[in-house]
Amino acid sequence: MGNELLSFLVMVIVQFAFAGMIIISKLVMDGGMNAFVQSAYRPIFATISIAPFAFFFERKTRPRITRSILFQIFLCSIFGITANQYVYFIGLKNSTPTIASAIDNLIPAFTFLIAVPLGVEKLGLKSIAGQAKFWGTIACVGGAMLLSLYHGKVVIGQLGFHWKYAENTGKDVNSSHSNFFLGPFLLIMSSLTYAIWLIIQGRVSEKYAAPYTCITLMCLMASVESVIIGFCVVPNLSEWALNPIRAISVIYNGVMATSFTYFLSLWCIEKKGPLYVSMFNPLLLIISAFLSWTLFREKLYLGIVVGSIIVVAGLYGFLWGKKMETNEEDIKEKKESTKLQVDLELQLHNSKQISSDFSQKLGS
Repeated sequence: MGNELLSFLVMVIVQFAFAGMIIISKLVMDGGMNAFVQSAYRPIFATISIAPFAFFFERKTRPRITRSILFQIFLCSIFGITANQYVYFIGLKNSTPTIASAIDNLIPAFTFLIAVPLGVEKLGLKSIAGQAKFWGTIACVGGAMLLSLYHGKVVIGQLGFHWKYAENTGKDVNSSHSNFFLGPFLLIMSSLTYAIWLIIQGRVSEKYAAPYTCITLMCLMASVESVIIGFCVVPNLSEWALNPIRAISVIYNGVMATSFTYFLSLWCIEKKGPLYVSMFNPLLLIISAFLSWTLFREKLYLGIVVGSIIVVAGLYGFLWGKKMETNEEDIKEKKESTKLQVDLELQLHNSKQISSDFSQKLGS
């Protein structure tokens, strides 16, 4: 019971940490911080904060790194951090925290769509599990399209509460709907790049069993890439200056929303499995929507509410199918293991019988 509660609390903390990243990033970008600058700082602080874990936990067990693995980690840094962050933060700047959190639930669906042609996942439409994964994926994508392209009437209006700091940024989060296509489109691309990273990272993890070292190298490479791209796009040094709220944002994003959440998620994956961790993704949507409604006075439109519900329903349908498929594979493996054990026992019995018969013949 204690382990169950601890795992639950850990995943709730992770989702609150991610929600904090979305809210504070939206705040500082609405206040004038360039998205390219925001993206460049995050992997720098992530590298600094996660490197000690790699040194103390893996210095004696770290396997030798090859050129092939290093190249794959380089690809991970591009898709998982550099490209992912750029499209995510620019998309968030042109959208709302609620939409960003809803579209994050597309990641498992996109991962499935990419994994099927590569042979990593099986479509299996003849089975109930395969159909659940397929229709769950369709629902996720359809819900994302709905909340991206259709708003409709206001379901929940602005809260009367006023947060002075957010008002001083001069931006109304609801005005970002003038870019309602650009923001969600970039956020969808962010989920796609993250899904590509998951596929590549899966291959890296099989060959290089040192996750902290891997993420440190990935963040280090992404730091170099992001700084180079950032200075090319934003050459004015004054825009790289960090006032207190911007410093809090980039440090929080690097330390809390990257290193800390990665550490907790990795621990929970080891204890409960990746499926358990994925089931908490919709909680991020609820937290972000509530914070955005209360702090930024975001209006919730019919298209966003219905689209988010469809996305979450599709996600759980997909996860249900995945769990069913995993259970079927476990049962199949147990049956094969039992059959193999029976065959071995039968062979051993036959060997003993042959040996006994041979001994009897020698005695006679």
